[in-house]
Amino acid sequence: MTETNGWTLRETLIVAVLGAVFGVLYLGWVQVWLIAQAIFGPVTMDVVMGFWFIVSMIAAAIIRKPGVALISEVLAAGTQILLGSPAGLLLLFTGLVQGAGAEAVFAATRWKRYSLPVLMAAGVGAAIFSFIYTWIRFDYGALAPGLLVAMFAIRCLSGAVLGGFLAWITVNSLYKTGVLSGLRIDHDRRAAAVT
Repeated sequence: MTETNGWTLRETLIVAVLGAVFGVLYLGWVQVWLIAQAIFGPVTMDVVMGFWFIVSMIAAAIIRKPGVALISEVLAAGTQILLGSPAGLLLLFTGLVQGAGAEAVFAATRWKRYSLPVLMAAGVGAAIFSFIYTWIRFDYGALAPGLLVAMFAIRCLSGAVLGGFLAWITVNSLYKTGVLSGLRIDHDRRAAAVT
């Protein structure tokens, strides 16, 4: 297979479909967060946040090209807006921030590693970027230092588990069905099996 950073039509469609599907799931996840927040309080957002990063890791692990994590997360945000999310256009920036956090980790591997630890690190990357963004947006500086540390740690753990680990399980499950045949993930896994 020739190395190229250009996307095929199939890859573009897969990223678009994943963005749309997870946009719907993300919007539904807001309801989970609101119900849990009513029971457990404000730290709940950090507990559930990792799921809002997952499409960036799934798409990146399948397509394995620069920009996939970022674009898939922005597409998911755009889908939520089209479906009437009350957050409105601000979601595009949120998707950009979260996708950039995951993308930064894949960039650090030169888009060559998609193991479980890398996917979990990408979830943490998205968590760190999102935490900085919500710190600025919601004035986290006014919160007690102990609470901030707990929120940050919980969000990073959520990114690693609900983002990275769950993405790894999802991608492996999809791969076993054969639907990812012919894609970069398939070529890489077949090449690894030969060596």
